[in-house]
This record gives sequence, structure tokens and C-alpha cells, in this order.
Amino acid sequence: MEEKLSTKQNKNFFQKNINIVICSILCTALWGSAFPCVKLGYELFNIGVDDTFSKILFAGWRFFLAGILVLLIATCMQKKFPKLKKESVKGIALLGFVETTLEYVFFYIGLSYASGFKGAILNPTSTFMMVILAHFFYKDDRLNFRKSLGCIVGFLGIIIVNLTGDIDSSFSFLGEGCLLISALAFALGSIISKEVTKVEDNPMTVTGYQLSIGGLILIALGFIGGGRLHVTSTSAMLLFLYLALLSSIAFSLWTTLFKYNPVSKVSIFNFLTPIFGTILSALILSEDVFNLRNLVALILVCLGIYIVNKPKEKETSIN
Repeated sequence: MEEKLSTKQNKNFFQKNINIVICSILCTALWGSAFPCVKLGYELFNIGVDDTFSKILFAGWRFFLAGILVLLIATCMQKKFPKLKKESVKGIALLGFVETTLEYVFFYIGLSYASGFKGAILNPTSTFMMVILAHFFYKDDRLNFRKSLGCIVGFLGIIIVNLTGDIDSSFSFLGEGCLLISALAFALGSIISKEVTKVEDNPMTVTGYQLSIGGLILIALGFIGGGRLHVTSTSAMLLFLYLALLSSIAFSLWTTLFKYNPVSKVSIFNFLTPIFGTILSALILSEDVFNLRNLVALILVCLGIYIVNKPKEKETSIN
């Protein structure tokens, strides 16, 4: 009875528009802060630019620790260790493999062969992919003109914030191809998490186990590939703990939002992640971020979010 009441309260809370906005912005701000923090982490752990397997190992330990943190918090809240339902084990294992392992393996490989500009542009394409996948998976979340327009406007903002003049049209599977596969893995993971939370009621349980499973696989891959981590200071450990904490909070909230809301309503906020990443990276590096380009980009992303989430009028679905 208590569990049903708690689920109903969560549903009421996470379906309110203002709470969706606040939680989504918090998720994307945390993920955005990961960009400069991960770069600092590589420096503090002495991970070279081309040391892909050490980066994978670093990500593995980060997500494994994040998963453990989520499970510990869930244990404190429920006053018992969260156990999985038998029917949800395969789904959560698949989620961990797709959303954590596959996404980050292809992301790091892609970044090794593509420019940072292309990484910043191609990564948010997961938003388009989520909206398109939702069209085929959910009858109440069909693609329409409003959603398409919102995605295009938001994506224009991402392009503008990353304009540096270093643009080329080359394409390689190991570079741009892997980055697109990484974006697809994140999009698929969001759909899988929505399905898994229909069976496993508590999103924190789903998040905790999937991060732990995906993290363990990344650790194994990184170690087998020759990756190694060297703890050099207390600062390195504190930064690492922050990265694990932000992942535990962001993924828990994101999974919860997807459980109670249409995919397109939440996924559009993902365009804010590179905006926050750009601004926070520049602030940490003491660079000027208050310029016209960033302002226009932010306005376009916010406009795209508004278009997708504005009150519904009569509109035709794209079948």
C-alpha cells in the first residue's frame, strides 16, 4: 500500500511542468559540468589525450561508483536493500550495456578520431533519435510538425554555440560514425529505461543497477585494453567523487522523468547539455562566455524546448 502511494506521489510530482523543467535543467547542468571536470580528471590522473582505454577505465569506475551510490541512497530511503524483480533483470542488464557501456565506448573511440567540434555537434543528435524512436514505440508520442520544428530550432543553437571556423565535411566510421552510434545508444537507452520502469517501479533501483553493470563492463574493457589509473592527489579523488555523484543524481532524475512523461517532452532538454558544457568549461578556464553567439544559441535552444512543450493545439501526426 505504501509503495503504491509513493508511486502515485512521484507521478504527481514529476508530471508537473515546472518540476519537469527544473529536474531536466538540473540533469543537463550536471552533465554539462562533466565536460570540464572530466578534462581536469584526465590531467589529475595523468591520462594522455590518445589513451582511449584509460579513459574507458576512468568512465567505468565513475559509473560503477555512481551506481553503488544510487543503491545506497535507495537502501536508506526504503530501509532495505533494493532487490530486482526476476522479470526486470534482463532489461536492466541490457540497459546497462546499451546506455552506459556501448554509449561511452563508442563516444571515446569517436572522439579519438574526430574533432571536438564534431563531437559537440553529433552527440546531441541523440535528441532527434529519441523523438523519432518514440514515434514508433508510443502511440501518444507521435512525431509532428511542432516537435520537428522544435528539434531543428534547438539543434541550430547547438551548431551556433560550437561555431569555431574549424568545419570540414569529412566523415569516417571510427570518428563521426562512432559518435553517431554513441548518440543512438543513449537514445535507445532512454526508450529501454522507460520500458524497464514499467516492470521495476523504482527508477532509482533501475539506475543503480544499470550504472553498476555498465560500469563493470567498462572497467573490464578498459583494463583488458591496457588502461590504467594513477591516483596522484586528494584533489583527484574529490573530483572523481563529484563526477560519480553527478552521474548518480542526473541519471536517477532522467530515468524518473522518462518513466512518468512522454519521451519527446523530456528529451528536448538534452540540447541544453552542450550549452551548459560550453559555458561551464569557459567559466572554469576564465574565458569570456558572455558574447552574442552564446546568447543566440541559448535563446534558440530555449525556443526549441518551448515549441516542443507548448500547450497542444490541433495538429497532424507524421505517419
